[in-house]
Amino acid sequence: MDEKLIISIILGVLGLVSGSFAGASLWRLRARQLRQDAEEGEKIAAADTRQVAKLQHKSLANDRSVCLHCGHTLAWYDLIPLMSWIGLRGKCRYCHKSIGWFEPAMELGLAVFFVLSYIFWPSPLISAIDITQFVIWLIAGVGLATLFAYDAKWFLLPNVVTFPLIGLGLVHALITVIEARFDPAIVTTIVFACVVLSGFYYAIYVLSNKQWVGFGDVKLGFALALLLADWQLAIMALFLGNFIGTLIFLPAMVGGKVKRQTHISLGPLLILGWAISGLFGASILHWYMALTLGV
Repeated sequence: MDEKLIISIILGVLGLVSGSFAGASLWRLRARQLRQDAEEGEKIAAADTRQVAKLQHKSLANDRSVCLHCGHTLAWYDLIPLMSWIGLRGKCRYCHKSIGWFEPAMELGLAVFFVLSYIFWPSPLISAIDITQFVIWLIAGVGLATLFAYDAKWFLLPNVVTFPLIGLGLVHALITVIEARFDPAIVTTIVFACVVLSGFYYAIYVLSNKQWVGFGDVKLGFALALLLADWQLAIMALFLGNFIGTLIFLPAMVGGKVKRQTHISLGPLLILGWAISGLFGASILHWYMALTLGV
């Protein structure tokens, strides 16, 4: 069997497992957030209160996945990525209520992300540094998938995920600088990337008096800039995120389904822009230069 096919299959399986982990982490993060909100005196909806009660485990040693409907602890054979959902036809084995498509979508999405990242990785995976950067990309993808889903559902980017991503981005940026033998030009392009993706949203955050974007978007932009480590790719990610958002929401605004005051999650759009730029940005830039300058 072809080596590339074998690696793709292995990465696909790892992506499914990572997606299952990200999906489970999502609900644990939500329960943690709701507990913090309740402790700070915020009013919690009855449905959210019941959810916290079902996800009440605080120790990692005792933290087991449960059905969000009946609270039954799930066995290992209920947690086989994608296969369990298909085998149970999208329903809980114990209460027979619909599980929904969200969890399998995360599993399948990360499996596709892992495989496409390997197939379309813009540089040869030969040296230890190249492989390390690829692994960092995949790990970052798991965290970003969690933020993608959390922000899409609850309009929030939890620090408990964002800060480790910033740390991972700093490691990636440092490796990039070391690989370039501390070339000042590389340091400059990383700094400018941060100014583009994080500084842009920080300016909007300040000028709009926190009304148009949240500070979570500023922190996310910083993490994505470090993970791209290139100002041109940062600009492309910013453009693509806003362009994708326009394609999605402009028709809905014209149709009256979305109002100007409607809260829109920017995180998922930025993450999509990051993924496209990171994998295809160099090819897009080359195509653009050839088209406009004949280079």
